[in-house]
Amino acid sequence: MSAEDEVVDLLVDLIRINTSNPTHPERPAAEWVAAKLDEVGIESQIIEAAPGRASTIARIEGLDSSRPPLLVHGHLDVVPADAAEWSVDPFAGEVKDGYVWGRGAVDMKDVDAMVLSIVRDWARTGRKPARDVVLAFVSDEEAGGREGAHYLVDHHPELFADCTEAISEVGGYSVSINEQSRLYLVQTAEKGIQWLKLKATGAPGHGSMVHTDNSVTRLAQAVSRIGEYDWPITITDTVRATVEGLNAATGLDLDPEDPEKWLPLLGPAARMIGATIRNTANPTMLEAGYKANVIPSRAEATIDARFLPGHEQELLETIDALLGAGITREEIVSDIAVETTFDGALVEAMSAALRAEDPGAIPIPYLMSGGTDAKSFSTLGMRCFGFGPLLLPPDLNFMALFHGIDERVPIEGLQFGVRVLERLLETC
Repeated sequence: MSAEDEVVDLLVDLIRINTSNPTHPERPAAEWVAAKLDEVGIESQIIEAAPGRASTIARIEGLDSSRPPLLVHGHLDVVPADAAEWSVDPFAGEVKDGYVWGRGAVDMKDVDAMVLSIVRDWARTGRKPARDVVLAFVSDEEAGGREGAHYLVDHHPELFADCTEAISEVGGYSVSINEQSRLYLVQTAEKGIQWLKLKATGAPGHGSMVHTDNSVTRLAQAVSRIGEYDWPITITDTVRATVEGLNAATGLDLDPEDPEKWLPLLGPAARMIGATIRNTANPTMLEAGYKANVIPSRAEATIDARFLPGHEQELLETIDALLGAGITREEIVSDIAVETTFDGALVEAMSAALRAEDPGAIPIPYLMSGGTDAKSFSTLGMRCFGFGPLLLPPDLNFMALFHGIDERVPIEGLQFGVRVLERLLETC
């Protein structure tokens, strides 16, 4: 069975292993991956950062083992899904209408399945990648990677010590310009993370009385100030490179400082890339009180803040100015921004692999608003790229499927990704 033939079955099986973080540990999926590798004679090891939080690591020998190996990493966990909101069972791995449906279909069990299908096919046919490839199927990415990639980097850096480059999720997917041409957005950067807990204190009291020292009121005002703040536009080097790519693709002379003109050209990707021209801070959770007629002494809120490369201090100083008196903040999860340039032999190989399968492909770099395990692996000195190639229907709102309802991936796009990724690994 070829990699293209097998990838759908592998993805279906993997979706059916519920790895919702934090309620369902990744150990069953890590064991499944190890078993699939073992079936074709590929040795691997499973490493647990905490009970159930397991990652599977393997190394594939290449034609030239004197070269630094390439790290190919993907996470096994997914975010939870409420079945009542879906048109299909999110953990059934249903195949219909030309798509594979289920939680993880695009984030990111699709890429895990692509990689598995390729290396299994290599083992069966005796083919090898151009250089050694280190495979890492890791846990806990959806919670910041402390019990996944971060743990591996901190406690087992020897597994990746000689890797100089890495590829993983959220890059290499198509955005149609017209019937003949498609942009392929390759992730070269991602924003940093500051998940913050805000705490307000006040005097407790009876809800029927006049009360000016109210923790809920104080917190609500701070949350409102942060949530409504209009962050200034800041154009990074990567965003400038994105617009340069758009100009080359369209023949236009777009100004990076005028995003209203160029963002619409990115189609469904515009919403995410629109979040990469500024810092952001969104309130996501509120908690206060225990009874309708009791004014609580404390109230808490959670803020999901993301900063552009080089702009973390600006983000925190702005939030502190917006907090006001009587509010404190503490970090829940903090992680770095990542940025590299869109050049070098690996980038050239990615571009060539895309064009070989789609002559209308126009690869360009972009900055992602979210975060990946590249934050961890980049600390070992690797250049990290998002490259899990997919050819997408022009009308599919791909970015809305990440953590969304009815997550699904087109089968033809998935098989296209196998061909591109296999070509890349055999030539880079």
